[in-house]
Amino acid sequence: MSIPFIDLKAQYKVVEEAVRKGIDGVLEHGAYIMGPEIAELENRLSNFSAVRHGVGCASGTDALIMALMALEVGPGDAVFTSPFTFMATAETIALLGATPVFVDVDPVTFNLDPDALRRKIGEIKDTRSDLTPKGVIAVDLFGQPADYDRIEPLAHNNGLFLIVDAAQSFGATYKGKPVCSLGDMACTSFFPAKPLGCYGDGGMVFAHNDELHQLLLSIRVHGMGENKYENVRLGINGRLDAMQAAVLLAKFEIFPEELVKRQQAADRYEQLLADVEDLVTPKIAEGSTSAWAQYSVLARDEAHRSELMDRLKRDGIPSVVYYPLPLHLQKAFAYLGYRPGDLPVCEGVGQRIFSLPMHPYLQAADQESVARALKG
Repeated sequence: MSIPFIDLKAQYKVVEEAVRKGIDGVLEHGAYIMGPEIAELENRLSNFSAVRHGVGCASGTDALIMALMALEVGPGDAVFTSPFTFMATAETIALLGATPVFVDVDPVTFNLDPDALRRKIGEIKDTRSDLTPKGVIAVDLFGQPADYDRIEPLAHNNGLFLIVDAAQSFGATYKGKPVCSLGDMACTSFFPAKPLGCYGDGGMVFAHNDELHQLLLSIRVHGMGENKYENVRLGINGRLDAMQAAVLLAKFEIFPEELVKRQQAADRYEQLLADVEDLVTPKIAEGSTSAWAQYSVLARDEAHRSELMDRLKRDGIPSVVYYPLPLHLQKAFAYLGYRPGDLPVCEGVGQRIFSLPMHPYLQAADQESVARALKG
């Protein structure tokens, strides 16, 4: 038996005709960079997200960089974020010369803990005269929105911006609102393994504000002014190419249906794994829906996780650990001076968590096999 962790081949069988038609269209008109597919994708995804503007870009990382540059983040600024996420979230802060300030996470959702955020903002204001609190990047881990009813007032009441890192949560909702409509800006990724993924790299920034939209358009193309040879600010080469946009347009046609299928797969896992001893399944906060980028469970401890993952491996079932070493303990951020034990919740979760196969085309029989393996 071999069960795919993410089955892009099964998805391709569904969208093959539309994808090929879209790519052929790009090849025919020849506008490979900033072709008409870009504006169409931006319009469709911003409408889906109930937000005024969408700006396509080359990756989820570029989306974050562009958002931070539009908000004029730089040296001396402190940006609060989660350490329990992919490197890009904090890396973009540091690349602009600002200081990532890591905040511990909620033990159930694994997203930013609002109480910890409140304490950390106060701590930086009281003890770090060298830093100016500037903003918050809240990560929607594994597809579930963070606690924005508490995080957004905390940010804005302290004069901070809020960026929603929706790299894993595009398609999720919070209190009836699409996640990318929240915050001052929202950023997502179209990496192939994401809920809505292309066949390469891609991303998008969403903004309600017209001025931020114009800044993002300029930053995306080297700080362009009225024309491409007028540069009014520093920017990046952050353009999304037309072929990837064509792929995304084809896949977006089936995206709402895939979100339903992801939820059905999550519901099946919840039933099948209910009696696996000492295994904690994910819980979605009331009022939220998840895009289910991953289905991540908690073992009793690190040894128990190894035992369970070995059982899966023996049956040809893949599993992955996201994220074994939180960012505050990564070598790249050693200069910040964090030590083991500083952020105990995310450190403990990192020792227990692992993810099971999850995608819209996951068959019930395969999920039953996963459950049998975990039960030994």
